[in-house]
Parts: sequence; structure tokens; C-alpha cells
Amino acid sequence: MKQIFQIAGEYYQLMMRVFRKPEKWELFWKQFWKEAEKLVIASLPLVAIISVFIGAVIVIQTANNLESPFIPKLYVGVMARESLVLEFCSTMVALILAGKIGSNISSEIGSMRITEQIDAMEIMGVNSANYLILPKICSTTILSPLVMLMSFMLGLLGGGIIIALTGIITLAQYTEGLQFAFHQWYIFYSMIKMAIFCFIITSLCAYYGYYAKGGSLGVGRSSTKAIVVSSVLILIFDLILTKLML
Repeated sequence: MKQIFQIAGEYYQLMMRVFRKPEKWELFWKQFWKEAEKLVIASLPLVAIISVFIGAVIVIQTANNLESPFIPKLYVGVMARESLVLEFCSTMVALILAGKIGSNISSEIGSMRITEQIDAMEIMGVNSANYLILPKICSTTILSPLVMLMSFMLGLLGGGIIIALTGIITLAQYTEGLQFAFHQWYIFYSMIKMAIFCFIITSLCAYYGYYAKGGSLGVGRSSTKAIVVSSVLILIFDLILTKLML
């Protein structure tokens, strides 16, 4: 328990340093777009490939399990849409990004810590936490809902492609199912979850990297801890947000 409270206190103190007004907004926006390209845009191909195949798998599994003649085939589209928008495109994609983005952030900042680059910045009077971490948190948190939307659309596209290739149901039935009893709030719910999850990933991984110690092995241990803790917190907050928002 003592270690948990210590980590919580250090994390809070670090975030207080991070969320301060940048000394130069021009430099902040330059870093913002740089981090967006490195963390978010570089992750799009991985998210796209996984989304297309998961959408296809969901459609196949749902169609094979709807064997009753009393259940309309349009429910294949309904189940695919609900599965993607409620859980996969936010929670599962966030867990994937925890490994992709989290390891990148923790190893980068951890390497700067053990090579004393952060200490040098502090000596020069630079708020290293604000300079290094704030652009990462802002870029991933702001742009992550767009990643969720892309994943959702590609997942539905993957389902449509597998239907066109296999003919398990008709495209008309699939399209009708996608439009049937659609709740727009689910889209916003999933986007909000994705933003919160990416904030957790970025801030926690930055914390573990910022306080890394013990040489290159310490950086590796910090990256592992960051990914594990981020993944656990994503699942916990998924439960909390689902209870509060649905």
C-alpha cells in the first residue's frame, strides 16, 4: 500500500508540472504535431488492419450462430455494429495502443532520464515535464476519437467485404442491420472512452519513463510496468465509464 500511495503522489506531482502554461506556444504546437505524427498517425496502419479483420470475424461468427429461421439475418449487421462501437473500437484498440504507444513513450523518456538529458533541461530552467509530456498527452487525447471512428468504419467495411466474398448473407441485409435501431449516443460514448483511455496510457507511460532508473534494464522494466498498469486501468475505467454513461 505504501508503494501505491507513493506512486499516486509522484504521478499527481508530475501532472501538476505537466499541465502548466507552455512558455512558448509556437514550440508547443510544433511538438504537438510532431508527437501526433509519431504516436497517432504511425499507429493507424496497425489499427486499420486489425479493425478490418476483426469486423470480418465478428460477421462470420454472428452469421454462423444465427441459425434460427425466426431471427432475421439483418441482426448480423446489428450485432457487428454494436460489438464494434461499444467495445472493440474503444477498449480493444486502446489495449493495442497501450503496447504500441506506451512502449514508445516510456522508452523515449526513460532513455532521456538515464542519459541525464532531463537533468540538463532542468539545470537550464526548462520545465522538462511540460515540454516533453504535455504535447504527447494533448496529441493522443485529442486525436484518439478520430482513430476510434476510423476503426469503426473499417470494421464495418471488413464485415461487408467478407459478406461480398462468401455470401453468408446479402449486402442488403447487412446494410439494413447497420441502420436498424441505431443509437448515435454510442458513437459519442465510445469516442469519450477512447480519449480517456489514451490519456491514461500517455500520462502513465510518461510517468514510468520520467522516473526510470537503473540503466537500460531499468528502462525496459519501466516500459513493462507502464504497459501492464495502463492495460489494467483501461479495463477498470471501462467498467466505471460503462456504468456511468450507459
